[in-house]
Amino acid sequence: MQQLTALLAQKTTLNEKQIKNILILLDKGDTIPFIARYRKELTSGADDEQLRLFHDVYLSAKRLLERKEEIAKILKERAVFDTKIQSSIQNAETMTALEDAYRPYKEKKNTRASTAIKQGLAPLANMLHSAKLSKEAFMAEAKRFVRGDVKDVTLAIKGAQDIVAERYADVSKERAVLRDSLQKHGMLEVKGTKTFQETGSYKNYKKHSEKIATIPSHRYLAIKRGEKEKELSVKLTIDSDRYLDTLKRYKLKEWMGTSKSILFDAYKDGFKRLLFPSIEREVFALLKERADTAAIGVFGKNLTQLFMTPPVVGKVLLGADPAYRTGCKLAVIDENGRYLDHAVIYPVPPRDEYEKSRDVVKRLVKKYNIQGVAIGNGTASNETQAFFARLNSDGLSLPYTVVSEAGASVYSASSVAAQEYPDLDVTIRGAISIAQRVRDPMAALVKIDPKSLGIGQYQHDVDQKHLEKKLHEGVENLVNSVGVDVNSASASLLSFVAGVGPKVAGNIVKHREEAGVFRSKSALLKVKGLGAKAYEQAAGFLRIREGKSLFDNTGIHPESYTVAKALEKFDDVSDTKRIASELGVGELTLKDILKELAKPGFDPRHELPGIPFKDELTDISLLREGSIVSGVVRNIADFGAFVDIGLKNDGLIHISQMSEKRIAHPLEVLSVNQYLPRIEVIKIEVVKNRVALSLKGHR
Repeated sequence: MQQLTALLAQKTTLNEKQIKNILILLDKGDTIPFIARYRKELTSGADDEQLRLFHDVYLSAKRLLERKEEIAKILKERAVFDTKIQSSIQNAETMTALEDAYRPYKEKKNTRASTAIKQGLAPLANMLHSAKLSKEAFMAEAKRFVRGDVKDVTLAIKGAQDIVAERYADVSKERAVLRDSLQKHGMLEVKGTKTFQETGSYKNYKKHSEKIATIPSHRYLAIKRGEKEKELSVKLTIDSDRYLDTLKRYKLKEWMGTSKSILFDAYKDGFKRLLFPSIEREVFALLKERADTAAIGVFGKNLTQLFMTPPVVGKVLLGADPAYRTGCKLAVIDENGRYLDHAVIYPVPPRDEYEKSRDVVKRLVKKYNIQGVAIGNGTASNETQAFFARLNSDGLSLPYTVVSEAGASVYSASSVAAQEYPDLDVTIRGAISIAQRVRDPMAALVKIDPKSLGIGQYQHDVDQKHLEKKLHEGVENLVNSVGVDVNSASASLLSFVAGVGPKVAGNIVKHREEAGVFRSKSALLKVKGLGAKAYEQAAGFLRIREGKSLFDNTGIHPESYTVAKALEKFDDVSDTKRIASELGVGELTLKDILKELAKPGFDPRHELPGIPFKDELTDISLLREGSIVSGVVRNIADFGAFVDIGLKNDGLIHISQMSEKRIAHPLEVLSVNQYLPRIEVIKIEVVKNRVALSLKGHR
């Protein structure tokens, strides 16, 4: 533990006391959200993100120590573990450095060098490595090794060179120097293959060269996708001649004999055949990891912004899932998101049944007092928006908003949807999902695989395990920061509460259906599978809106209810340090309790701008360069943001058009689902239905 704590102190900004406390909490089975929220005194107030980062570093450090022990054991068993090897292993601070240190001692099979060693050519390789002999003298020595499979002097010398080449390629310092040089000065070279499509997605990469150090993650992922689809070939390059000249000056000394020319040939072979390809693979992996991390980071931030979109409360909503031939599916949900009714209308081609469709909508509006419409942004969305805009011009007064329907079909056909709406057609489930995305985005979207939500960039090209882990952590943080109403939440939403998980979440819902709503948090202990530890982790993040205790509708943990109750005797709670000492509680915890008591049932999403509704349509034929429009940000990538301005396709605001000042990333100024009241149209391509937009001068 001490060795691990010391290593973590080197790799993080936390002190050893904090580290020891966090490790103890993790070892007890405490979750990151629980530690961040309810153990602040032990972590000095570290938040979820800091603790997640620490946990990643902890797991990495643990793997490093375990690998060190494994390597030491292997080398001890082979009786080659001396003080030099021990020192190099102990001093390795990364897995790469450790594997470099171990590489020369690995048992290698079926390499040219291993074959030469078996042929007894190691002594000749040692002579070559020293380069003390002249070329002629060395060749004379080589004759003594002509035996067995070594048929002549040429084969003997070649075998010796193979051994030297492998030794050179295995030296940790040589690997580190080339790795650093390739990352700083190397180039990514891209060319079109025989199957390259001249007008395809990768037309800009037919002959492309870019510095490894500065290539943006989205471009690298695009290039690697092109390689995977066999349209592009990709390699890394460096100024090999210059590198070999430097190697020559460094390795070949003036006092060496003329056999150094044979030695340098071995080095060149080791560089080209072994060292460079090996480091190239490593750098490719590092580039992929870097690109994945950046893409997943963008995806995670987009997801956070999407999930934190404020719910539309107190309104009955109509969800509309547009289509041409099969009609527009409608679904009505009440103020709490519960399904009420459905219908199918045909207001767009090929049937164009405006009057019939109008009458159906009017009937539903009158019956359920519908106050808003959520329209999916897929096929026939623009025409469906035109239909509702026409209804408003006819005096119906039914504002609508356009919602990304990405993942709606995935949800509709899922087992979750089947359990929730077993008697409804999948198409109606899709319309329900669209409406619920407006009613409570987090509750609705948590049921869908995040990769299907249409946000981020190249999410299908990144490391899927890494993506799943980061997304799960992100959703878990969000759900726990907002809090979950235990009496209305779905099993999908409950499963992200700290300490719960899918199985217990299902049991909570089942218990609620069988025994009625929960009147207190302590009643959760009656749920099958929800024991004391799970209750400890989850209770603070659950809410009971109309329970027996006010505290149950706050983020105050039940373990602090006694403290919260004791606060009633204080007329002035401004001196938190004194009160905390008197009540025997940490000051950070006390401040959180006071914050919760000030706003019971508070939802942080309510402080953010809500979803905008409208009652008119944007027509691309009426747009001109210089036109001012409004819109909602649907997705953000490294290079720009896609904005729904009411057209068939989202408009693009390139990063260069977002601000008068230079920005490094669109996320610095924009967020998913952000409403932009003034956007300038700077380019229109009517045939392709594309619009380029700008925010310059309009922020």
